[in-house]
Amino acid sequence: MLKILKKFKNKNVIVTGHTGFKGSWLSLWLHLSGANVMGLSNKILTKPSHFTSLKLGKKIISKKVNICDVKKTKKIFLEFKPDFVFHLAAQALVKESYLNPIETFKSNIFGTLSVLESLRVLKNKCSAVLITSDKSYKNLEIKRGYKENDLLGGIDPYSSSKASAELLIQTYINSFLDSKKNISLAVARAGNVIGGGDWSSDRLIPDCVKSWSKNKKVSLRNPNSTRPWQHVLEALSGYLILAIHLSKSKKLDGEAFNFGPSNLNNYSVLDVVKKMKNYWKNVSWKTEKKNNFHYESNLLKLNSNKAKKKLNWKSILTIRETINLVTTWYKIFYDKKFNIYNLSVKQIKFYEKTFMKRII
Repeated sequence: MLKILKKFKNKNVIVTGHTGFKGSWLSLWLHLSGANVMGLSNKILTKPSHFTSLKLGKKIISKKVNICDVKKTKKIFLEFKPDFVFHLAAQALVKESYLNPIETFKSNIFGTLSVLESLRVLKNKCSAVLITSDKSYKNLEIKRGYKENDLLGGIDPYSSSKASAELLIQTYINSFLDSKKNISLAVARAGNVIGGGDWSSDRLIPDCVKSWSKNKKVSLRNPNSTRPWQHVLEALSGYLILAIHLSKSKKLDGEAFNFGPSNLNNYSVLDVVKKMKNYWKNVSWKTEKKNNFHYESNLLKLNSNKAKKKLNWKSILTIRETINLVTTWYKIFYDKKFNIYNLSVKQIKFYEKTFMKRII
């Protein structure tokens, strides 16, 4: 275990959106670190799901609650008295945001409002990391990576909802939380996270493995789009380290941090698919002839120098290592040759050891 993660031992930690892809990995990691984890989620969105495969509901406190319900969320916070909060609950898909814009704004803005209101009433000391997105930035498709002080915005409903949530967060910090000595809060923005256990629709890796497991061609919507690809554990390590720093002092209170990959891991959709050929049989693809999808950015990069300078965090995995971890997880899932919980724990341990070698 990373030495810094021992800070979570016997601490009460709330993770919203714990049944989701990132939330389940984060909850597992915190559980392994000895934390008392309580997950808040309205439902399990996919079948299969990483949360279900892990049987995580038997290892942590899992509560079914609509995070937009301020009254219920407040009650849970007051009773559990969290030392740490990680807010990941969200409608996280761009395409879905076009199909259901009202639900997207409701989930991503009112869900964040509910968490902020719940933090506001806490009497105990608590450090909170609120996760938004790399798509919070007004994407001008520039070649340099976006910095934390760049303009926020959003053409699509999802991006706009995340940028709006950030404005809400800053309002609450300035109006209510900055004066509370017991609450420290920061915003985290990550890149395109990939990893085992993601079964969401209209995401590259799940689309690939679901198609290839049936010997079908995967349909690529925008093969030349470039994204900041990173393993899910890269982003989560940043969230965890940020939370520990917040617990030590209020120096970083109210700040935002990018947790993105190095520029070496910025590849096009087609590049990633081609690299997966080295680890998966029967890899084939086709490009959608007519793209009926709404606006989708072609270029997006993050600059994570601030996280490196202030938190001593940086992305450590190469694109080859990332894709190897991802494809290994899914191959084992489909082959049913290994316990998924043990596999996920093994990958976390591998990441911790690699982190210690390359940073510490």
